Amino acid sequence: MKDYLEIANSPLIWGAAIPITLLVVIQAIIFLKRAYASAHLVDLSTEDAHRAFKIGAVSAIGPAMGVFVVMLGLMAVIGGPLAWMRLSIIGAAPTELAAASMAAKAMGKELTSPEYGLLDFANATWVMGLNGAAWLLSTALFTHKIEGVTHKISGGDPKKVKILMIAAMCGAFGYLFGNVLKNILDAKTQPIAVAGISSAIAIYFLEKLSKRIPKLGEYNLGIAMLIGMFCAVAFKRLI
Repeated sequence: MKDYLEIANSPLIWGAAIPITLLVVIQAIIFLKRAYASAHLVDLSTEDAHRAFKIGAVSAIGPAMGVFVVMLGLMAVIGGPLAWMRLSIIGAAPTELAAASMAAKAMGKELTSPEYGLLDFANATWVMGLNGAAWLLSTALFTHKIEGVTHKISGGDPKKVKILMIAAMCGAFGYLFGNVLKNILDAKTQPIAVAGISSAIAIYFLEKLSKRIPKLGEYNLGIAMLIGMFCAVAFKRLI
């Protein structure tokens, strides 16, 4: 039942999402003003600050495209307001997608399941919100201790920290995709498996190509997801 999308895209939900997103804009303006005001402390001229801002804005386009592609996918399931709001304040597209998927699995359904309904949508709002709240709470309570813990774990080697972070992410998303592959013979999950496999193949070759064209690396996530979506749609229509 897709009737829940009428509520998910209702003016009331938009009204709840817009103020939160506006706070992000206000914070960005405050940070920008303080950065300009503090430029002289590191011997940056106003011209240098303007140039740095332009470089940062341009370099952010690539990662933003990956987030935008994920938002389009989330909008089809959880509606525009929640997807827009979550990715505006968090910006971690894979994390928000994983939270929505886990919320659906907790209800015994898939994120794209035809049975996905209003109760599942409500559950997704809680899971995504609590996930973000946990980040904020952890930041407030443990930021001052992270440096010491990181040093103990890595032995002072930042490369080990990166390896641990990547391993944790691979484990989390590997678990989610593993459940899809486990049921690959099921006609309902086959398009999802095709999307994941084709995206994995695409990202492999895109990473190879981005070594020759470094600027392409910023767009790899978005391109791979588009390829996965296209392959899944093509597979579903052909098979």
